[in-house]
Amino acid sequence: MAISCNKQEFLLRPVFHARESTTAFLPPLSLSLKLPPQSHSKVRRVVKMSATEVTSSRISYESFAIKPPEHPTYDLKGIIKLALEEDAGDRGDVTCLATIPFDMEVEAYFLAKEDGIIAGIALAEMIFHEVDPSLKVEWSKNDGDFVHKGLQFGRVHGRAHNIVVAERVVLNFMQRMSGTATLTKAMANAAYPAYMLETRKTAPGLRLVDKWAVLIGGGRNHRMGLFDMVMIKDNHISAAGGVADALKAVDLYLEQNNLQMEVEVETRTLEEVEEVLHYSSQTKTSLTRIMLDNMVVPLPNGDVDISMLKEAVQLINGRYETEASGNVTLDTVHKIGQSGVTYISSGSLTHSVKALDISLKIDIELALKVGRRTGRA
Repeated sequence: MAISCNKQEFLLRPVFHARESTTAFLPPLSLSLKLPPQSHSKVRRVVKMSATEVTSSRISYESFAIKPPEHPTYDLKGIIKLALEEDAGDRGDVTCLATIPFDMEVEAYFLAKEDGIIAGIALAEMIFHEVDPSLKVEWSKNDGDFVHKGLQFGRVHGRAHNIVVAERVVLNFMQRMSGTATLTKAMANAAYPAYMLETRKTAPGLRLVDKWAVLIGGGRNHRMGLFDMVMIKDNHISAAGGVADALKAVDLYLEQNNLQMEVEVETRTLEEVEEVLHYSSQTKTSLTRIMLDNMVVPLPNGDVDISMLKEAVQLINGRYETEASGNVTLDTVHKIGQSGVTYISSGSLTHSVKALDISLKIDIELALKVGRRTGRA
């Protein structure tokens, strides 16, 4: 079987070692695959992963196109291992063990089945490395690049067994991250000149991964967790006895503990905005940002009224950063961005992500044939 799409040819030849000659597997196949024009134009990076190159268990992000956000305790390698272990269970891949000779070598191709922003390429390399450091991966795209439906944008070469074992974990991460990056790109473009932020509404255990995808999509990161920024929200204000009392308590805490960090306070009314401004005019404070929560009012016709939001921004008058939150959608974010706020935050970037459809196929000819039949290639 040969696919003749252009001049560049990639040979898929199952390789067997002598000890396999007594196995009961079918005779080896010899497949000659040629990539279509868009997938060979510029292979930007070749990552050759060898066991001899692994000198430390620490992860180096220097070669990544877009580095992940920082977290003092997050174990990204541990998350990868956990994902692989939950898939393998206590037996490993019984289907691969039954059907694929262990030392068969093949090439598999990444295929985009819809338009979007690709994300998770660097993480995919880490997963392949964890499964088998000898696998070789090539990409024609980087994290953050646009891919169109039907595009082959990467390939992996090595033992078929290990490629298939890694396949679903790689795709699970890439599809989720790409979905987040795609929505973030659309909302960040529409929000300009305001910056787009996500929230802490991320999948449990995937905080860093979800926020990494937002960066790849052109957004900015809000606080990573409870530890890296003071964020005085409604429940804190209620418990403290009011917005001024909450701010005063935070300023005292930071001073007593010799801490310097950003401080944001949530306001829900113009009166609360004025109270914050009055407090800050009378007292030295660590306040850096004022959240304007639910000051975007939805209208029956699907539009939004941002007059309250604009009035709050005018009251603050550049003394502090501002952040609009609530009723933020792809349809409303452009209008909100014209209000003068510094940031717009939306939990939907991560809590309601629609995965981007991506596949990894050894038989790319059949995958494309099926994809065209179903409108996904």
